[in-house]
Parts: sequence; structure tokens; C-alpha cells
Amino acid sequence: MKQRKLGADGLDVPAIGLGCMVMPGFYNPGDEAQSIATLHHAADIGVTFIDTSDAYGQGKNEDLVGRGIKGRRDDYIVATKFGNIRDADGKPAVDGRPEYVAEACDKSLGRLGIDVIDLYYQHRVDPSVPIEDTVGAMSRLIEAGKVRHLGLSEAAPETVRRANATHPIAALQTEYSLWTRMAEDEMLGLCKDLNIAYVAYSPLGRGMFGGDITGSDSLADGDRRANHPRFKEENLDSNLKLVEPVRALAAEKGCTPAQVALAWVLAKGDHIIPIPGTRTQKHLEENAAAADLDLSPDEVDALDAAIPPDATEGERYPPGAMKHLQK
Repeated sequence: MKQRKLGADGLDVPAIGLGCMVMPGFYNPGDEAQSIATLHHAADIGVTFIDTSDAYGQGKNEDLVGRGIKGRRDDYIVATKFGNIRDADGKPAVDGRPEYVAEACDKSLGRLGIDVIDLYYQHRVDPSVPIEDTVGAMSRLIEAGKVRHLGLSEAAPETVRRANATHPIAALQTEYSLWTRMAEDEMLGLCKDLNIAYVAYSPLGRGMFGGDITGSDSLADGDRRANHPRFKEENLDSNLKLVEPVRALAAEKGCTPAQVALAWVLAKGDHIIPIPGTRTQKHLEENAAAADLDLSPDEVDALDAAIPPDATEGERYPPGAMKHLQK
């Protein structure tokens, strides 16, 4: 697996990582044995950069990942996150208080069954707490030997600058794909200038560019995407058309649409690391192979033109979650 750098002086990580959010059944029914087998296979084929959060399944995903990496800790670069919580009414909320940072870290370490987290993100920025206070508390986790590198997720450019001035930020994790292009306005360039890796989550458009979604009936009962505006019936037909140029190029190159979509993300900058999520070894291998698929500048430009930044219909999250994304 080709390698990319996690921050200026950070770890070498595989060019394509593994997002673990889907493993507890966020999109479809989960299968623990299948997920753990996929985690093991990921290490075997060099996809050693794995990503989870205490928010996924309210800690259950970290528990699962912990069981999956048990006995093979040194084979993985483990990233997790804190601060994306539910309030007393079960609604999305955030917590960036310094005392909560320490508490959340200890709980994540326990669930994962490890002594140190390789990359620890603030999952959502807390507007009620100065970012300097939150990142200061995160830096103390490094001093305590509990964390190796710091990251932010869904943070605005000015927040990233202030955070990085407090302590070097190794990675910013934010959505980026052929149908989510807001990072191109400023963030990709800012991260490159500051030597911050841009970790692209949902690089396949939450499965849209995986090629398996053909309509609303493609989503299983309980699939969380059914609540996302882009997958609502009034937007889905239009958004499905965005997959057509990807399918066409994949047919020309003899690969899958997902591989084209991932290769496009990789082509946008050598500091970008996509982390597609999957539970299956088959999709894991297909995604990993995209690291060796080179798109020509003309092919990248053609996809840019066919799927312009404003082409996607609908917000990327439901309203309750959208309000916690910094712009």
C-alpha cells in the first residue's frame, strides 16, 4: 500500500484507510464476526489506518474495534474521536470542555483495550468553549502518554488556524467526495499550507459512488441514510445521475465506480487520505486497490466538469446534525 504523511512530522499511514462507523450496522444490519474478520484482513493487506469514534453506537463501535485488534495492537494506527454527544433528550450536542476531554479519552482507551491512541480528534467543535482550551486539554493527553497526535473534525478554517497555533494539528477530518466539494474553497489549501493531513470521510458519498444504490428501495429498513436529505425521494433521482459519468469512466478503465471515486479523491492532493467505510473483505480489497489507480489530469478535469460542486441536491446531514458543522 502506498503511504502518505499524517501531518508535518507525523506517522506514515496508508494512502487509503478504513472507516469503521458502518460496522455496528449504521447503514445495514451489522455482523460482528464479519467486521472483525475485515479488521484482521485490513492489517494483512496494509490498510492499517483505522478510524472510529465514541459516538458510533454510543461506544459500541470502539468496543467492536477493540475486540478486533486485540492481540494485534501493533499492526494498526488507531484513530478515534470525542465530543459528538447526545443531550438528555437524545438530540445531537457537543462537549469540548477540558474536563470532558480527559474523561472521554480514558473511556475510549478502555473500550479499545489500548494504552495510547495514535490520533485523537475533536469530533465536533464546541462553540461554547474556546478551541484553545479544548486543544490545550488534548495536548495534555500527549504529555500523559495517552495520545500521540491531535486532530479536528468538521472545523472551520479559522478554528483550524487557532487550534494549530495552540498545538500542532496532524489531521483534519471532514467529508469530501465527488458530491461534497466544499473543502476545495479553502480547506484543502489551508491544510496543505499548515502541513495538516486532510482525512476525507465518506469519500464514496455514503455509498452513492459504490454503485449499489439505484433508488430509495436500495436502503434497508433502519438505514440511517434514509433520514439524510440527499437520499430523500425528492433528491435521490437527481443525485443518482451524478454516478453515471463515474460508471462510464470505470467501464473504460476496467475497474469499479468506487475505485474511480477514490482515485479522484487521491488525485486532489498528496496530503489527502480517504477512509472509506466497509464491513466486507471484498469491498475492503476493492477500495485498497484504488491506491494504485492513476487518473490522468484530463480524467480528473472531466469528472470535475461532469459533477460540479453545486450539482448535488440536498444537505449532507439532517437539520439537527447540520447545525453542529462549522463553516
